[in-house]
Amino acid sequence: MVRVPKLTRADALAAARNPLDFIATRWTPAPRTVRRAALSAVVMAVVIVATGGAVRLTGSGLGCPTWPKCTADSLAATGAMGYHGAIEFGNRLLTYVLCAAVGWAIVAARAAEPWRRGLTRLGWAQFWVVMSNAILGGIVVLVGLNPYTVAAHFVATTALITVAVVMWQRAGEGDAAPRPLVGKAVVQLVWFLVAAAALLVLVGTVVTGAGPHAGDSSEVTRIPVDWETVAKLHAVLAWIVVTLTFALWFVLKAVDAPKAPLDRTRELFLVLLAQGVIGYVQYFTHLPEALVGLHMLGSALMWIWVLRVLLSLRERPRTAKADLPGPAAEPVVDAAV
Repeated sequence: MVRVPKLTRADALAAARNPLDFIATRWTPAPRTVRRAALSAVVMAVVIVATGGAVRLTGSGLGCPTWPKCTADSLAATGAMGYHGAIEFGNRLLTYVLCAAVGWAIVAARAAEPWRRGLTRLGWAQFWVVMSNAILGGIVVLVGLNPYTVAAHFVATTALITVAVVMWQRAGEGDAAPRPLVGKAVVQLVWFLVAAAALLVLVGTVVTGAGPHAGDSSEVTRIPVDWETVAKLHAVLAWIVVTLTFALWFVLKAVDAPKAPLDRTRELFLVLLAQGVIGYVQYFTHLPEALVGLHMLGSALMWIWVLRVLLSLRERPRTAKADLPGPAAEPVVDAAV
């Protein structure tokens, strides 16, 4: 067993002044540990999307009718509030689990040797997005589930997923200058794909804001557009994203691209096919809650794989200084950072 050093008064003062520095002097995680910590933040961000969807689809959006408390007199949900209160309060509690995952990623990145400031900053960026989105979630409750604030809440969560995925990728790389793996024309095609996917997500929030699942059984304001018309526009954008992905795969094959971009593009295509099947089935079966929830989860996974395609277009080899003993990290590539 490893003997734990005795904590002195000086150590306690140092830990109080700068806890991250104190941890870094006593613990050096393996590169794989850092990457797993970053992955935990990605997973929890996706979980928050899924549970947030469960809150809306069960009509529990106002299960806790105020914020930051659950009721005017109670911080937590009470038995009298029923399952709506339990679901909404449970989703609030999961925010603390998300904070713990992001905190773990920050600590692991700061304690790694050598210290990579850029990686730590990505962790802190996630923390501030989580904090701002928690406040926005409170505003959503206080304004009675106004659909525009609900859409902004989802977009902020998508931004969190974006930063978390970039940190996850960067944790598996070195800090050498990025080296392109494909030509500029391919990069431009992928950026068109990213833009189309982002627009697809944004239009999806309009479908949600105009559709029948308002998030609560009471009268909730909806976006004043015909949701079926917007849903058809959403479907057209989905086909554009699928077409761009299919075209990208053929282009990558034609230019004999490395394995990583080809693999990520093929995986994205499969995710899009599954998401498309769910989308059409839910539309023609009049939006059953379970399928709508799966579609929301699929939206998060689709965005993650779009980012992974983008991040596979360059590589950042590890420099000799960054190569540390321990389990080797899976080679990953990056195009955006």
